[in-house]
Amino acid sequence: MTKIAVTAACGRLGSAIVRAAIDVVGSSNVVGLARTPGKAGSLGVEVRPGDYGSPRDLEGSLQGVDAVLLVSGMDAPERRVPLHRNVIEAAKHAGVRKIVYTSVQGAEEDTAFSPVVQSNRKTEADVRNSGLEWVVGRNGIYIEPDVDYIDSYKERGEIANCAGDGRCGYTTRPELAYAYARMLSEPKHNGQTYNLHGQAISQPELARYLNDAFGTDLKYRAMSVAEYREERVAELGPFLGAVIAGIYEGIRQGACDNVSQFSAAAGRPHQSWPAYFRGLADRGRS
Repeated sequence: MTKIAVTAACGRLGSAIVRAAIDVVGSSNVVGLARTPGKAGSLGVEVRPGDYGSPRDLEGSLQGVDAVLLVSGMDAPERRVPLHRNVIEAAKHAGVRKIVYTSVQGAEEDTAFSPVVQSNRKTEADVRNSGLEWVVGRNGIYIEPDVDYIDSYKERGEIANCAGDGRCGYTTRPELAYAYARMLSEPKHNGQTYNLHGQAISQPELARYLNDAFGTDLKYRAMSVAEYREERVAELGPFLGAVIAGIYEGIRQGACDNVSQFSAAAGRPHQSWPAYFRGLADRGRS
């Protein structure tokens, strides 16, 4: 049985992948790696130190592990690549056979999000050149933040951003977790790079789905890139605000409207958006 380690196990994506991996290989064959292991006690698996900045701890924590999931770090782009390399090198020294990396889709040039995408591409190259078996997943954009933002949308009566007519391959953390558990445990995925998302939708379509789920009457209003960046920076600060604006600028450019290989990775289709939003509506009525 394959023993799987999941980095960033306290995070929302990492913890979802831990739960999905338990369903595939059992809790005794899953290890969570966390910067602060004490915060991961509710995962139901063994938890070991997993700070990307501590190579020696990482090497010790990866002993006896067959496959490791490297969740892309949250540091600034220029810091991500060397921190990810720490995990890759620790895996090699510990005798890990396989590494799976959670990368991202998005515009590789000319947006404020592009440096993040470029740093992910550099780690993709490091993973492919590691000498280990490897799989790369390029995640679509999470749809959960739009759902979590529903009260603000209600207050404004609209969704307003700079995506324009662009379509976006959204996804959810549970769907990604399902796919990654299989990418980690099934050798048929080795050497593959997968775009992981559901059916691409536009912002007006997103507004309609939210209206159906929450009984709202949201409209979509297109903003210029400069206008949206200014608004996001004012609310979120210079770095994060510019990055969020860059994501939507990439959607506008078509960088998030890609062919999905989710079915190949997961062994089943991605959940449909009508089904996803119908589930939200049902939970709201219960």
